[in-house]
Amino acid sequence: MPYEAPTHTVERSLRATTGAKIIAGVDEVGRGAWAGPVTVCAAITGLRRPPEGLTDSKLISPKRRDEMAVLLEQWVTAHALGHASPEEIDELGMTAALRLAAVRALDALPVRPDAVILDGKHDYLGGPWRVRTVIKGDQSCVAVAAASVIAKVRRDKMMAELGTDHADFAFAANAGYPSPVHRAALEEWGPTPYHRLSWAYLDALPQWRHLKKVRLGAEACELEIGGQLGFDF
Repeated sequence: MPYEAPTHTVERSLRATTGAKIIAGVDEVGRGAWAGPVTVCAAITGLRRPPEGLTDSKLISPKRRDEMAVLLEQWVTAHALGHASPEEIDELGMTAALRLAAVRALDALPVRPDAVILDGKHDYLGGPWRVRTVIKGDQSCVAVAAASVIAKVRRDKMMAELGTDHADFAFAANAGYPSPVHRAALEEWGPTPYHRLSWAYLDALPQWRHLKKVRLGAEACELEIGGQLGFDF
């Protein structure tokens, strides 16, 4: 499928309008999964020409995505990952968990960015970071696209490893997102230690519903919606 290659337009704009010299692209994966962490990658690329074919990780075939991640980890100026565990997601809610994972990724970089390009329309990071949100930034911004691919590949590998002791859930294939195999395993075996217990999928499993962790307030509504929809991965 044809696509427009990502550019450095946003990075150049930030440099011109804010004086930022070091700019990190930030993207997450795992927001809508039922199991596993939410993972955030922060990538610094400078203004160099990216590897051919770079775009949003969801638009690249798994084989090419794995190859691209290897290229990117060597090509980027710097990158780091941060994770928020299922327990942290249950305790804090998704927005706070995303911020926790993003801060961990940014703090793990060898240099502190002057500005951050965040994929999407919501700034879940906030101060003291200088943030520019970009809808579909993983398709239009080089640094965010790089972060998207690295985050996806690294989390997929993590989920495959976590799934070795829970073969019935097929985490290597679904990365903790809802799938027919995942749903069937949940119904028969109940949640693993890697499942998010505040999500709405437990409402459809009467024999396991007693395990659900209930959160109050707006975040609870967000988790209910996320657990029902099972965001794309």
